[in-house]
Amino acid sequence: MKPVLIHTHFHKRRTGVTRSIENVFPFFSNEYEAYIYGNTAKGTNISFAKLKKILFTKREIVVHCHRNNEIIRMLIFRALGAKFKLVATRHAESKPSNLTLKLLKSADQVITLIQSMSDSLGVENTIIGHGVNVNEFVPKENVSLKNIWQEHIILCVGRVRKTKGQVVLLEASKVLKEHKNWALVIVGKVDKPAFLTELKAISKKHSIENQVYFINETEEIVSYYQASKIFVSPSFSEGFSLVTAEAMSCGCSVIATKNVGVHSELIQDKKDGYLFEAGNIVALETILQQKIKGALPLLGSQARETILKNWSVKKEAENLIEVYQSN
Repeated sequence: MKPVLIHTHFHKRRTGVTRSIENVFPFFSNEYEAYIYGNTAKGTNISFAKLKKILFTKREIVVHCHRNNEIIRMLIFRALGAKFKLVATRHAESKPSNLTLKLLKSADQVITLIQSMSDSLGVENTIIGHGVNVNEFVPKENVSLKNIWQEHIILCVGRVRKTKGQVVLLEASKVLKEHKNWALVIVGKVDKPAFLTELKAISKKHSIENQVYFINETEEIVSYYQASKIFVSPSFSEGFSLVTAEAMSCGCSVIATKNVGVHSELIQDKKDGYLFEAGNIVALETILQQKIKGALPLLGSQARETILKNWSVKKEAENLIEVYQSN
């Protein structure tokens, strides 16, 4: 009988964490009887009754949690006598609270996503970056987007909030005024309507409001990557930045902020993408202008090769299984 692996997921909305669980989940079936306990994430879901039944058997069980509320749920089962290996991933780059640290220390193994996160956590951990489903996130030519008439697209994906750097991107995108056949498409959930109003005001200030599109988060995100020539991640803060890796897998020419999230580990500047200092509008504007004019190579095929070699979801799954099977 195979050992049991349970990934927990309790969150009111779909996030990058959700996608990371869904991406890696199919790769566990050879080694484990695998389930997802919680909501939102898609996979072989397990009910509370079945979870309870499994946890109180003598089977070999690994439970992998991704948030504090999930760790607390599983610690309650452990207090009631359930025996299982508890693995916890810290997805945020910010300094953990005292509660988070206490919960992480209760886990048998802790996983972080990037070196800077590992170094600052204060808990022994193993670094395993997210992987991309390279069979889903693939380059494709001649993909067009509904209601966007411009031929060439610059894409930004992620929550629409101050820390994601969309103000910097809008200010730098004033170069589009000289290139009417280019559009900027920003895809993501808006945290505060007032911030969206601010972004629209910037586009109007630069007379590019007819070239800037705001799209709510969508399950059709692969098509947006495939339709785009350039992808920009202007964030000041990231946990991992899975969207940047996904864009690279789709052959986008990527521009991202240096030393933010996984960007500087993922991208070799001027070899498979471009890096700039967070908040530096002039630097981003210069890169965009040069790429639009063809003065800088796009490097999309090189970006795809980087993901295939180092950042596939298959590789992530193999690394996770090593942790699950370690003593």
